[in-house]
Amino acid sequence: MALPLAARAEYPEKPITIVVPFSAGGPTDKVARDLAESLRKTLNATLVIENVGGAGGTLGATKVAKAAPDGYTVLLHHIGMATSPALYRNLQYKTLDDFEYLGLINEVPMTLVARPSMTAASYGDLAKWIATNKEKVNLANAGLGSASHLCGLLFQSTIKIDMTTVPYKGTGPAMTDLIGGQVDIMCDQTTNTTSQIEGGKIKAYAVTSTKRLTSPALAKLPTLDELGLKGFNVAIWHGLYAPRGTPKPVLDKLNAGLKKALQDPDLHKRQEALGAVIVSDARNNPAEHKKFVSDEIAKWGTVIKAAGQYAD
Repeated sequence: MALPLAARAEYPEKPITIVVPFSAGGPTDKVARDLAESLRKTLNATLVIENVGGAGGTLGATKVAKAAPDGYTVLLHHIGMATSPALYRNLQYKTLDDFEYLGLINEVPMTLVARPSMTAASYGDLAKWIATNKEKVNLANAGLGSASHLCGLLFQSTIKIDMTTVPYKGTGPAMTDLIGGQVDIMCDQTTNTTSQIEGGKIKAYAVTSTKRLTSPALAKLPTLDELGLKGFNVAIWHGLYAPRGTPKPVLDKLNAGLKKALQDPDLHKRQEALGAVIVSDARNNPAEHKKFVSDEIAKWGTVIKAAGQYAD
């Protein structure tokens, strides 16, 4: 018994792999690499990023769920951790049972934007235009299960109006067509829309956070909540997870290292440049992190099932 305990006490003794369930160069990969820079200092360890993309992030998550529970393989995943149980009806893992929750990392709010030729001067005008045109309105998204797809589903559900959904293979082509006027509106992450708003290439009407944002380009935008869509809140968040059964001493070290990393000024600067906000509340703790994801599963499950749109 003494040898395993002694080994755990020295954790980490070898490199820790952070599995990112998406391709290199994307927003989640950027979060992982930024976090790894800070975790190297707080854990005094070597961090390796492994990109395991495919199936909306479920392949990478499955790999970590089945990995050795020794603390040397962890998962960094976004909101897909909560939406996959509804989008994929044959998941190879149980989100709430097959992982140890380590804490939330950040949140990225979204914006409701429109083509530059849109005549609506305010959200009120836009809402009237949508109500008049309904199915004629083209609502773009970056593909099934994407952040923009989920936000669009919730928006339609909240205002009780179905529009014509136009899915793209990624945010890039969706934004290109929005700028070009081929589609009417989109709900997308600030990381993808801020520069376009600043450049006057698209029109912005509201943010999806519960509080107004502070960045210069977005500070004047009202929240959908204050505009009458009470409780409307969509943020793309990222969290850290370990395989189920990872020893508590190891989990404690990982959580402590994460909390210290999230206080790193350099990490804050890097994330602010992406339009992301570092989470500094109780959701940094494993129990609160898990409760938050459980609530998100219930929230998005209702929306996705009502829409009848599945990825499998």
